Amino acid sequence: MSILAWIVVGLIAGWLAGMVMKGGGYGVVGDIIVGIIGAVIGGFLATNLFGVPGAVSGINLTSIVVAFLGAILAIGIVRAISPGRPSV
Repeated sequence: MSILAWIVVGLIAGWLAGMVMKGGGYGVVGDIIVGIIGAVIGGFLATNLFGVPGAVSGINLTSIVVAFLGAILAIGIVRAISPGRPSV
């Protein structure tokens, strides 16, 4: 997957995850970072736990959904271990 595809998928997935996880997003750069981390986590889990090879393989709906679910997981983990922040 090209760097441009990672950025586009990361932006979409990070923005969606920010909206779902009770927030207004994290800004463009923050959404891209959250989405890319989500794509890595989601792709790893999809491949190793569910046997889906190439779950994040370009700008398509499957990649966005996997990255979105991974981003939600990443945001949830960070909020759970972050001291002093209210867990919603």
